[in-house]
Amino acid sequence: MDRIPLRTAVFLVIGNMVGTGVFTSLGYQLEHLHTGFSITLLWLLGGIATLCGALAYGELSAAIPRSGGEYRLLRRIYHPSVGFLAAFLSSTVGFAAPIALASMAFGAYASAVFPGASPGWLAWTVATLLTVLQLTRVEVRARFQEAATGLKVLLILLLSASGFLFASGQPVSFAPTPSALHELVEAPFAASLVYVMYSYSGWNASVYIAEEVRNPQRTVPLSLAIGSAIVTGLYVALNASFLHAAPIAQMRGILEVGMIAGRQIFGEAGGRIVAGTIALGLLSSIAAMTWMGPRVTMAVGEDYPALRWLSRRNREGAPSRALLFQYGVVVLLLATGTFAQILTYIQFTLTLSWFATVLGVFILRWREPALPRPYRAWGYPWTPLVFLAVCLWMLWDLLRVMPRESLAGLATLLLGLPIYALVRQPCPPPSRPTTSS
Repeated sequence: MDRIPLRTAVFLVIGNMVGTGVFTSLGYQLEHLHTGFSITLLWLLGGIATLCGALAYGELSAAIPRSGGEYRLLRRIYHPSVGFLAAFLSSTVGFAAPIALASMAFGAYASAVFPGASPGWLAWTVATLLTVLQLTRVEVRARFQEAATGLKVLLILLLSASGFLFASGQPVSFAPTPSALHELVEAPFAASLVYVMYSYSGWNASVYIAEEVRNPQRTVPLSLAIGSAIVTGLYVALNASFLHAAPIAQMRGILEVGMIAGRQIFGEAGGRIVAGTIALGLLSSIAAMTWMGPRVTMAVGEDYPALRWLSRRNREGAPSRALLFQYGVVVLLLATGTFAQILTYIQFTLTLSWFATVLGVFILRWREPALPRPYRAWGYPWTPLVFLAVCLWMLWDLLRVMPRESLAGLATLLLGLPIYALVRQPCPPPSRPTTSS
């Protein structure tokens, strides 16, 4: 099987990170923050925190260059059962629910460009076609990911530049005025960071396909750092453009701030232009998640005889059965419309998984100091500590704002324990035929 180069791995990280969040979250931040400086700094700090997590994941993936994401890492750091629980969440809804949500978002935005199309039909079609794509040769998958992500980056850059070039401009200041600095020490600034971090989620993409990457000990850490840095630049530029182009009063508390900014920049056609940009951008997000998710299921199948059937590959080297399993869950979620609720339930457990994984950098350095580490996290111990602190803040905020959903998500995660107890048993030895005396 051919392996993908650094370029494709970086595009995979970017494609997985940039979804709808950057186009929809600014309005809620403006309910509490009122200056361009505080908003821009908020997105910059979110990118720095993300980069700190990426540096830590880079060390772990270089030391343990296996596909499967947190499943492989947590299994090695803590116990096979911990890795299995992470895989149970990822294999059932951890990837399928975001794929279903992104597919529905694609349908909604694409139907705004083509009013006669059915959003539900478009969602089902894009999920199906991108699953079929992942059954093809790695070169085909890589070229599509590069093209779709490259187009997304280009469109965001053009949209960001247009906001400064063609919009009339709003009276917003990006200077560190006394009022802007005062906002930085208020509670709403820290609370807004939680939602910014969710817009940055997906930065660990290349860890899931480490064994499909050339020289993974070098390429995976580099792809995480480069991809996170590029997305940080895109997010800061796009939000600054929105603030410059559209009145804050019109965007405050509104979900579709991208559409409002688009109309300010391009006139009445601006809403459709932004909708088309988001729809095209979602193609690379869905493709990236569809590529990564089955690698977790396949890795579990490789380790547990009872689930060995999930590890089968087709002639092109793609995990065909794991892909079809994921597709079945996506279709079920699309049919029942439960993906949005599921995403709310699993936010707490996904953040807990990030925390446990980055904490593993400290644990492995203490427990296995001789473990070969081709790359060591830059800025250790401060960079992983920054990310751990942000994760703790996110976990506390989720428990405070959504206690029932967070605890329900944790309970859902624990449902994997009885399944682990069943599949962890080795296959029974073949019975010997009895002989009559």
